[in-house]
Amino acid sequence: MKVLYAVSEAKPFIASGGLGDVAGSLPAALRLRLIGCRVVLPLYDGIPQKYKDNMKFITHITVPVSWRRQYCGIFESKLNGVIYYFIDNQYYFKRQGIYGHYDDAERFAFFSRAVLEIIPYIDFKPDVINCNDWQTALVPVYYSRYYATREGFENIKTVFTIHNIQYQGKYGHEVLGDVAGFAEEDAPLLENDGCVNFMKGAIECANAVTTVSPTYANEILDPWYAFGLDSILSERKWKLHGILNGIDTVTNDPAADPALPAHFSAEEPENKAVCKASLQKELGLPENPDVPLVAMVSRLVAHKGFDLVKCVLEEFITTENVQVAVLGTGEWQYETFFNEMAAKYPDKVGVRIAFNSELASRMYAGSDIFLMPSKSEPCGLAQMFALRYGSIPVVRATGGLRDTVQDSGMNEGNGFVFEDYNAHDMLHALRRAVHGYEDKEGWAILRKRAMECDNSWGKSANEYIRLYKNLIKQ
Repeated sequence: MKVLYAVSEAKPFIASGGLGDVAGSLPAALRLRLIGCRVVLPLYDGIPQKYKDNMKFITHITVPVSWRRQYCGIFESKLNGVIYYFIDNQYYFKRQGIYGHYDDAERFAFFSRAVLEIIPYIDFKPDVINCNDWQTALVPVYYSRYYATREGFENIKTVFTIHNIQYQGKYGHEVLGDVAGFAEEDAPLLENDGCVNFMKGAIECANAVTTVSPTYANEILDPWYAFGLDSILSERKWKLHGILNGIDTVTNDPAADPALPAHFSAEEPENKAVCKASLQKELGLPENPDVPLVAMVSRLVAHKGFDLVKCVLEEFITTENVQVAVLGTGEWQYETFFNEMAAKYPDKVGVRIAFNSELASRMYAGSDIFLMPSKSEPCGLAQMFALRYGSIPVVRATGGLRDTVQDSGMNEGNGFVFEDYNAHDMLHALRRAVHGYEDKEGWAILRKRAMECDNSWGKSANEYIRLYKNLIKQ
């Protein structure tokens, strides 16, 4: 079986969030299970030179973009047993950053068309093309309209994975023909709520639609979570599958992570105390092993629950003997708030307004409790990293958080969970965790149970393989 994994970012080449983590680990997990999986992504200017130096030029072609054709260079590289193809066009991709440009619709329409156009030139005809989020959502649409009956493209199945339904690729009607190159009769496939919606087109045309957790697959049938696509998804519920993401447990391993000052494991957890003391020192907090350290590593935006945190943080740190550590960047109001809290309570709050993956590892390893109170969370990876590094998660029961964290209130489970999106419900869950920390023997049992959770890609990769095989049989 051959799978072409089409994605707009992938670690370690370039990433802006969880999509890059998934694309950097799922294909390798599929390869380990003897699935011929290759990845295709744009050749961004921001990819480090050390990776560009290992790329091999295959050929160049031209790709139709509506009424014109654009240059497309095809490069190949191999990393960790996975072959990657890079789509080169300096006009579209030699820019700062991955997303947020005025012509993103055209950039990713070009990329989606290129994913299909390169197939005759890479000696790899896939049985399945797995597309991800709105940036590759036009691949199933282009395939069904223009390639399905073309020689050399027969019998390819398409899978579309929704990592975050909030970002759908919504544009004005004018992009339909002039940018994406569709005929007017194709408009019903892409139009929704008065605009052209790339994601809606993929849901219509793909053979299967997956999301990144079982709970999220159910949630996006609800208007509160679906951002206008609930009726479309409900009508096509038969093709919707929720498959929980995993994490790379080799790279993210407290027993070997080079970013940590000391290594530890579930069986030998003693050096976690060393990591905690080192983190407290790094953040300018008092080095006290008996004070529970609560960490947050996240984009500082409202839907990650920071409106709840802002509401009760001062009450929490003034009524409990705790320390709080925050790492992330985001909305100005939250960056300012946390900096003010750190200035007002320097012995209680340590803040780094930055994106720093090595410090993130030290935050997971050095903290005792990890707070993730998201309003919605399609899957979430941070809570899995926290479990892996022995930081007990406090989460709201939504999306993948519900699927990976079970409340420990009955001496079972691996964390602390609150249901309603309410600041004081979150505060109550935090206080339960802090008081649980006071029971050293019980906390050690809980920490070991958390670290032994299996959130690797094994089970998830097998579910994708079953899905691919079922599609091929149809």
